[in-house]
Amino acid sequence: VETRTFRSKLAAAMLAGPAVAGILLTVLLSGTPGLRELLSRLLRWRVGARWYVAALLPAPVLAAAVLFALSLTSPIFTAESKAAILLAGITAGLTTVLEEVGWTGFAVPRLRRRHGVVATGLIVGVVWGAWHLLQGLWVGGTYAGSLPLPVFVALSFLAGVAQLTAYRVLMVWVYDRTESLLVATLMHGSLTASAIFIFTPVATGISFLIYTSALAGAMWIVVAAVASAS
Repeated sequence: VETRTFRSKLAAAMLAGPAVAGILLTVLLSGTPGLRELLSRLLRWRVGARWYVAALLPAPVLAAAVLFALSLTSPIFTAESKAAILLAGITAGLTTVLEEVGWTGFAVPRLRRRHGVVATGLIVGVVWGAWHLLQGLWVGGTYAGSLPLPVFVALSFLAGVAQLTAYRVLMVWVYDRTESLLVATLMHGSLTASAIFIFTPVATGISFLIYTSALAGAMWIVVAAVASAS
C-alpha cells in the first residue's frame, strides 16, 4: 500500500510539474497579462472542426492499425469488453491539461520564435519523452517478460522517446495553426487514452517492444507526410 501511495504521489508530481513550472515562468517573464493570455489560449475552442479531427484521430487510428497488423502474426490484441478501460483512458486523458500548460502553454510558443515547427517538436519531444523515464521504470517489471529488466527499460525508453517526439512534432504543427492550448490538450489526451489504455497490447518483452517501436515508426511516417505536404 505504501509503495502504491508513493507511486501515486510521484505520478501526480509528474503531471503537475510542467504546469507549475509553466505558470511560474509565465508570471516571472510576462506577469499577469501573460497569465491572462495563457488562459485565453486554454479556452480557445473556435478553430474549425478539421483541427479537432487532426487532434483526436491520429493516436487511436495509428495504435489500432499497428495492433491489427501485428495481431495477424501473433495474439497481441484482445477484443474483450473494454468499457472500464475506455473510462479509465478518458479520465487519464483529461489530466493532460496539467502537462500541456507547461509544454504547449509556455515552452512551445517561445521556441517557435526562433525555431520551425519540426525543430520545436524535436526539442520539446525529447524533453517530454525523458520526463516519462520514471513511468518506464514503474511499468518495466510488468512488461519486461523474459528480457533482463535493464535491457527492457533502456529499449522501451528509447522507443518511447521516439514515439513521443514524433507525436510532439504533430502537436506543434496543429498548435501552430490553431494557437489553441485546448486543442493541444485534447491531442495529448487522445494519445494517453489510446496508447496507454484502450489499445494497450497483450504482450511483454520483445513483442511489447515491437509494438512500441512500430507505433513510433508509424508516427514518424505521418510526420514525414505532413512535412512534405506543408
